[in-house]
Amino acid sequence: MILTKLIIAIAAVVLAPLVGGLISGIDRRVTARLQSRFGPPILQPFYDVFKLFGKEAMVTNTWQALCAYVYVVGAALSVVLLCLGADLLLIFFVLTVGGVFMVMGAFASPSPYSQIGGQRELLQMLAYEPLLILVFAAIAAVTGSFKVTAVFGHARPLLYDIPLMFIVLGYALTIKLRKSPFDISACHHAHQELVRGVYTEYSGPYLALVEIAHWYEVILVLGFCALFWATSVTGMIVLVAATYFVELVVDNVTARLTWRWMLKSAISMGVVLTVINMIWIYAH
Repeated sequence: MILTKLIIAIAAVVLAPLVGGLISGIDRRVTARLQSRFGPPILQPFYDVFKLFGKEAMVTNTWQALCAYVYVVGAALSVVLLCLGADLLLIFFVLTVGGVFMVMGAFASPSPYSQIGGQRELLQMLAYEPLLILVFAAIAAVTGSFKVTAVFGHARPLLYDIPLMFIVLGYALTIKLRKSPFDISACHHAHQELVRGVYTEYSGPYLALVEIAHWYEVILVLGFCALFWATSVTGMIVLVAATYFVELVVDNVTARLTWRWMLKSAISMGVVLTVINMIWIYAH
């Protein structure tokens, strides 16, 4: 049993960033095609990260370097916990700790761009974290446990029982994946008034670590989506692929909105849909 868990953990640590990087490359290519461009190679994210690792390590202070390491470790550990079928609340806590350290690294720099980016990242966390908690609470209400293993032991897909919570998760997914209209802290598009924001002062190998951490997070949030059809591997793949494609379409057809609108709409929409779905669960 211990050996099996160790193999799963190692596989998650190694394979998650590889798959996450490929998804990022496909994301760039599909986005380019939606904008009538050819786009970069699918492996371009890996080329970028390898190039960053080859650059000189420069940071504002040593605290920023520590924050980059903690961020990637937190993201990797959260993926490992998901693959091991751990408690969803524990996964949420580990993910949050890593995200907070990334923001602290941004605040460690006196750059106004980094400072503003860090503040906006905290606002994004304030918007999507309550949504994730609501989704996990709904999953526990259906399965009787916060354990990921309980989801796989459920008789039928969660999408049948809590379809509105999947919409709530999609809302959180849009914010977490840094897609429009809610990419206010780390946008990489030149037409935005704050490019890269929270990542501004990360460079070289430390920026590479941040990018790898983001790949881990992509796998994690898509893993949350896959839990809604845990009765079939094919169903999970189709659901995740369809969800991500919708995210790409939304990203390309919407303009970035303000943080006030993001907070207001995220919390209100999340609470309303959760209440409706919970009433529907207990009514049946």
